[in-house]
Amino acid sequence: MNRYPLWKYLTVLVALVLGILYTLPNFYGEAPAVQVSSAKTTIKLEPEMLDRVQSLLSQAGITTTGSSFERNGPVGTARFRFADTDTQIKARDVIERALNPNAEQPDYTVALNLLPASPEWLTALGASPMYLGLDLRGGVHFLLEVDMQGALTGRYDTMTTDLRATLRDQRIPVSTIERDGMSVQAVFSDDAARSRALSLLRSRYPDINFTETTATGAHEGRPQLTGRLSESAIIAVQSNALKQNITTLHNRINELGVAEPVIQQQGADRIIVQLPGVQDVARAKEILGRTATLEIRLVDDSPAATAALSAGTVPFGLERYEDTDGRPLLLRRQVILTGENLQDAQAGRDQQSQSAAVHLTLDSKGARIFRDVTRDNIGRRMAILLFERGQGEVVTAPVIRSEIPGGQVQISGSMNAQEAADIALLLRAGSLAAPMTIVEERTIGPSLGAENIEKGFDATLWGFVAVVVFMILYYHLFGLFSAVGLTFNLLLLLGLLSLLQATLTLPGIAAIALTLGMAIDANVLINERIREELRRGESPQSAIQIGFERAWGTILDSNLTTLIVGVALLIFGTGPIRGFAVVHCLGILTSMFSSVVGVRALVNLTHGSRKGLKTLSIGTVWKPKD
Repeated sequence: MNRYPLWKYLTVLVALVLGILYTLPNFYGEAPAVQVSSAKTTIKLEPEMLDRVQSLLSQAGITTTGSSFERNGPVGTARFRFADTDTQIKARDVIERALNPNAEQPDYTVALNLLPASPEWLTALGASPMYLGLDLRGGVHFLLEVDMQGALTGRYDTMTTDLRATLRDQRIPVSTIERDGMSVQAVFSDDAARSRALSLLRSRYPDINFTETTATGAHEGRPQLTGRLSESAIIAVQSNALKQNITTLHNRINELGVAEPVIQQQGADRIIVQLPGVQDVARAKEILGRTATLEIRLVDDSPAATAALSAGTVPFGLERYEDTDGRPLLLRRQVILTGENLQDAQAGRDQQSQSAAVHLTLDSKGARIFRDVTRDNIGRRMAILLFERGQGEVVTAPVIRSEIPGGQVQISGSMNAQEAADIALLLRAGSLAAPMTIVEERTIGPSLGAENIEKGFDATLWGFVAVVVFMILYYHLFGLFSAVGLTFNLLLLLGLLSLLQATLTLPGIAAIALTLGMAIDANVLINERIREELRRGESPQSAIQIGFERAWGTILDSNLTTLIVGVALLIFGTGPIRGFAVVHCLGILTSMFSSVVGVRALVNLTHGSRKGLKTLSIGTVWKPKD
């Protein structure tokens, strides 16, 4: 009657073993470490860096407790663990001096970090501890403000180039068209040309308000059109800039190996960035400083420009930059396209030569501008510039072979497949739509995080003990079964959170404590149902079977309604609320399994084979008086 088939016992056993295995790494804590990553997009970190740093540390008499190298796409990260924080800081200083002799132009980012201290056999099984949030692990918190005026300025620069190309396509003569502050001013030779332009531009660009004015200055008295973005267009530009900056920060910080960063919008023009485990504020700023902006310009390879470059001079209207190999180039100041016009960049192959190439996808405006520029500059070179920390470097400068319509651009040349993947990644993730400044920074030390963990652990432990004591006193042996089921539930929940690599925060610890309190409800329902059947005169075996079966419907209904609320919090909540909801929802599922399946398996093992069972140790069974 009260016996499980073998597969059910095995299911419970496997769940218990997996729960223990995946929970164990969380009890080993974290070890202080030093993380080395590239500070420049043109410098790649290879596995050989492990041997180089180990040699440096050996010469300085510093011993590591372990090292590892990870590659995320083309980005490599080397990490070295140490026995204590004093050794960690000494190692950081040694590595910093050796790898970055020029502190003003660092080639590598050397940052303090924390790594799991789990034994290798657990790591080999794929068991890793949960990620800890900023409030538990310590780290740095930044509040960044996006320069919305800078975003609008960039939009007006792009708009100026776009309007110039449109008027040229329609053969409408225009004396000059330039950006003037937050407006675009086009000067015409006569009223007829201005009228034609006004009719065309109003139909082509409904998000721009054009007004007829009279020019001043050098073109004083001539007919002029002044264009300004509408209010809705301004809001859209600012919103897109914020979203693009958040995406760029995600891409860059994830590539640098920071575990579970928090990057989210706050208000209309601010972004919160939290980097758990990063102890060095200066290095964290360097990580944020890696965000880059993208520009496309024309290269001036004329004899006069080449002669000036050889003489070490830069003619007016040009700027000097270097490519990835250190060769100097002279580029025109006019920016053709920016990262705002780039939708996607993927590494691939040239269909004709089968050599490595990068395929770019531009938006509609970028495609139109690119078509016009390539049509008018066949045989010339076009440079793709990447700006980091205010310094620009030419990623590639291919020759324009033909007009390129449709917004599908291919960059090919002397590059291998890995270099093509690197360039695609930089172009895809390297563009900021607007500059940002740090308006607030906070550091949460590991000691404060450890204190939060200790307090949360104590609260959960004493709550668990109180529940267990009550259940054993009130339900005797079946209360002990409930306590074992509660332990099983906790192991399953922690193991599942570790397996999913969820981020645990203080609200998450609160959700664990709440889960323990709620999980015992199912056992109370089952035990009371068994008592009720005993009061009705059922045999102990029959009472066990009926108690579990009839309590299941009530348990399902009550947990289902709670789960619905948890899913709503998960969908509509953000930040700490969402972290609470994740633990809460998983806790409901594990509590149902442990209470109904796990405890039932334990009861079946101890009572299922006892045919002459007369009584149950389930506390006092109150019977009504006749």
